[in-house]
Amino acid sequence: MTATVPDPQAPSSGQARAGDRTGGVEAHGIDVIPDGERHGRPRDLFAVWAAPNVSYLSLVVGGALILMGLTLVQALAVIVVGNLLWALVGLVAISGPAAGTPGEVITRAMYGIRGNRVSLAVIGWFASVCYLALSWAAGSLAAFALVEKAGVRPNTALKVVIIIAVAAVTLAISVYGHGAIVRLYLPFTVLLVAVFAVLAVYVFGHADWHYQPRQPLHGGALPAALAGGLGLVASAPLSYSNSADFARYLPRETSAKAIAGWTALGAYVPSVLFTALGALAGTALDMSDPQSALLAIVPSWFEPAFLLAVVLSAVANNAMTAYSSGLCLQAVGVRIRRSRSVALDGALGIALTLYALLVSDFLDTVDSVLQLMVTLMGPSMAIYAADVLWRRNRYDGHQLSDESPGGPFWYTGGVNPAGAAALVIGAVAALLCVDTALYAGPVARALHGTDLSLPVGMVLAAGVYLALARGRGSVRTDGGPLNSSAAQAG
Repeated sequence: MTATVPDPQAPSSGQARAGDRTGGVEAHGIDVIPDGERHGRPRDLFAVWAAPNVSYLSLVVGGALILMGLTLVQALAVIVVGNLLWALVGLVAISGPAAGTPGEVITRAMYGIRGNRVSLAVIGWFASVCYLALSWAAGSLAAFALVEKAGVRPNTALKVVIIIAVAAVTLAISVYGHGAIVRLYLPFTVLLVAVFAVLAVYVFGHADWHYQPRQPLHGGALPAALAGGLGLVASAPLSYSNSADFARYLPRETSAKAIAGWTALGAYVPSVLFTALGALAGTALDMSDPQSALLAIVPSWFEPAFLLAVVLSAVANNAMTAYSSGLCLQAVGVRIRRSRSVALDGALGIALTLYALLVSDFLDTVDSVLQLMVTLMGPSMAIYAADVLWRRNRYDGHQLSDESPGGPFWYTGGVNPAGAAALVIGAVAALLCVDTALYAGPVARALHGTDLSLPVGMVLAAGVYLALARGRGSVRTDGGPLNSSAAQAG
């Protein structure tokens, strides 16, 4: 008998659709979305992905590229190329409607039931909680400054209240779920674009369009900076292997090209534009303290709007992260409702934020850990994308939900050797090539700090996975062998 694991909160058919579309708390978790409850259009995904990427953090990344010693032209080239990895986010999104389940369940096809739990616990859940803390910290600092503009100097107690308030708004959106995100992110996008467009006017007025660093990079320092910049920009799309979570409600027959295109375009366009705006700001301002630098060039009447936009961008970014982290916790095996899993992850993120902002420089450690986490995120994204292409996006959500020993995706002892080996080999290779403040691999040191962890880890992981998976022959949607007549029918 198939041992499916439905969401403890799974509703009747009518309740689920109402809960996703009319303002109620989303009732579905990692269970399969029935065809009768599918709805929406691919273009709805544009705003879903644009809102979290019309972001203050994009400005910070753009300014960091200039601080690394790149010229403006070099920084803009890195921004355009590094953001091309959003195409992979669009590609893996198409698996959501095909399976009707979130990406956290679909990856069982790559790693097996038990292997997927381990992978999600590290790459998915732990990283998500850390990202929650980083983004809430940025939003809370802006909120502190906003309160000071109102004439109140926030003490420790007020800072705690502010941090919890920012997190509470975020978690409310995440708990209400998919329907709330789809409805709210279009007005979020419009508001954020309006504010950052005004900011752009003042940045353009100060920018040095012919900027050259005082000490141009030469020799090995230049490729090291370019590689580091590409890794920094690419780390954003690589952290979003959860794109299937937000596409899974679309009807099964929805065009895969449209899903991939609207997802990738929604993220790519604002990421390029506003990271480039940060680079332009870096040509004239000291972006080591971006909030203070940007406030110094705008009129006083605009300062509250800018600070509110920073807070809103943190909310938009983290609402998606918290939503997927809740699904991740369920997929790891915690028997808990999605709304409660979101609240639990949110509480951990709040605790990390409070500790980071009020107690220590723990945030720097979190940032360094996440830099190293990219050595896992790159290979895992490459494996996911390779699997979607190899299976021709044929996934069966009901079979993926079968966690019983001997089930379709149990493989060997609950682990798919192809996925596990590819992830380990790709991650180890990436670690040998990575260059961060916390750790530098021997290959990076030999190349004078040039970080090749992303291309090496991703290409090797995808190659190993496809080689080992093909060794098992063709594949059905349930992971088993596929005869030639069935393959032609597929």
